[in-house]
Amino acid sequence: MGKIKVDTVTNLAGSGAPNIPDGVTIDGVALASVNKQEHYAQSAEPSSPANGAVWYDTDDDKAYVYINSEFYELTYTNLLEVGIGNRGLFGGGNTGGSGTDVNVISYIAIPTTGNATDFGDLTAARTRSGSCSSGSRGIWAGGETIAAGGQSNVIDYVTIASTGNATDFGNLTANRHRLSCASNDVRGLIIGGNESSKVNTIEYITIATTGNATDFGNAAIVGQNSASTASKSRAVFNMGDSSSGAVNSIEYVTISTTGNSTDFGDLLSTMQASAGCGDGSRGLFGGNSQNNNNVIQYITISTPGNATDFGDLTTSPYLLAACANATRGVFAGGYDTAASAGSNVIQYVTISTPGNAQDFGDLTAATQAVSGCSGD
Repeated sequence: MGKIKVDTVTNLAGSGAPNIPDGVTIDGVALASVNKQEHYAQSAEPSSPANGAVWYDTDDDKAYVYINSEFYELTYTNLLEVGIGNRGLFGGGNTGGSGTDVNVISYIAIPTTGNATDFGDLTAARTRSGSCSSGSRGIWAGGETIAAGGQSNVIDYVTIASTGNATDFGNLTANRHRLSCASNDVRGLIIGGNESSKVNTIEYITIATTGNATDFGNAAIVGQNSASTASKSRAVFNMGDSSSGAVNSIEYVTISTTGNSTDFGDLLSTMQASAGCGDGSRGLFGGNSQNNNNVIQYITISTPGNATDFGDLTTSPYLLAACANATRGVFAGGYDTAASAGSNVIQYVTISTPGNAQDFGDLTAATQAVSGCSGD
């Protein structure tokens, strides 16, 4: 095979670049018409971009792509930023009624189906605690020990990717149970609950740094048995039941700031001792102690408004746990009102597609008042 090496191309006079008056074609297409990738880095929108052009807005620090006469913003979501992942953990709870409090943590692989496997133990057996995660570290906060008749201010943590026992993280500002937790990859929020009476307290922790909880603000409703879900920026929760009974109010806060909650909308009906999860975009609330209710309701976390019917759980539980990855929401355990007993049932839904839950597998034991989180 021969080789031709050309160092310089000039016109016939040898004094400049060649001029090709009739143009150049590539596979029959004029070179000037061949689609080329354009890149812009400027504050103003490009005036005559080609289809597929990429524009970085230097003022707003945003990137756009030009498609069919319109610029569309390019976005990226790190799912660990909303505290979800492919391993689901369920911890604590009670074997039923006045039965035994447990310290067991079990885990599942959310993309598959099957029974839970032992992960390790909490630092103490307790029930009715709240749980959340940063995506890599799982947190359990508060709770009560039915056998000892006391409430707890303990916060525990585990590294989700590594099985093993929990480690002490710090303390809540007061002993509290019947609460819920929500988080992004930085902060965990502890919402509502009961100290010796119902409270509207919201506290927060920095999940990567062990230490005691700090005051965040107050929920609009004084209540317990709440359920929570979150996006990277927003935590959304229903407060379960107030001093006047079960409520249908949904509230939200901005996780990165501190302050009191804002009204989000209303549930389809009151929910008490339900569980919340979501994919960072859509939030689900499932389970209910009211009227043996197995309904799952959903919201769009970024858009305040009323909840919409999603489908039904396979059983009618309350005091159950929930967790999620980017695709599935999983509900586990609880007290099955139809069976009048604690449940070991794990069930799942596809978050993007409303419909009824399907069987996933079983917990290591029938457990009510259990709490869940997920990560990788």
